[in-house]
Amino acid sequence: MSWIKEISYEEAEGRLKKIYDRVKGPNNNIDNVLSVHSLRPHTLLGHMTLYKNVLHNSNNTLPKWYLEVLGTYVSAINQCDYCVAHHSTGMRRLIADETRSEAILESIRQDRFDNVLTSKEIAGLDYAKKLTLDLHNIQESDVSTLQAAGLNDGEILEINQVVSYFNYVNRTVLGLGVNTLGDVIGLSPNDSDNPDDWSHQ
Repeated sequence: MSWIKEISYEEAEGRLKKIYDRVKGPNNNIDNVLSVHSLRPHTLLGHMTLYKNVLHNSNNTLPKWYLEVLGTYVSAINQCDYCVAHHSTGMRRLIADETRSEAILESIRQDRFDNVLTSKEIAGLDYAKKLTLDLHNIQESDVSTLQAAGLNDGEILEINQVVSYFNYVNRTVLGLGVNTLGDVIGLSPNDSDNPDDWSHQ
């Protein structure tokens, strides 16, 4: 669970219960990264609105598997094992090729992507690393590098938002001691056409 008090699905009432009903998975399971918000349900609303629209929205044009790679990479950089476990599982499901998935995960572990991703995809990961570890040195030239690699400005915004989201959630998880005990690993809101569908399946 975490280092702070949490309210379970069975104990939840009122507004929190309504939000839990929107985000629950099988057997009324609530991911620990979500239940950690239970003492302040309005922050859970904010978290889920951001998460759903940044990572699970059909208006994104970059492939969802790549957004999951970005999230897994940022989480690995931040040593957030919780998010690596969840989002590497999501990545594997979306890629649906165990050999390729394992090659990408090994590249994340080694921080070297030459043989598994395109130069365009690698450019996004390079930006993700700098934004995570060296953000005060980000300059216009970093965006120009992404443009030169073939990413359009909307795709650059998608990468920026995914990286920023994962830095936020990694700090939520690590700062409050969230663990995977009781979680069903890798569930996510899969209906990307409906921004209001937050159910974890």
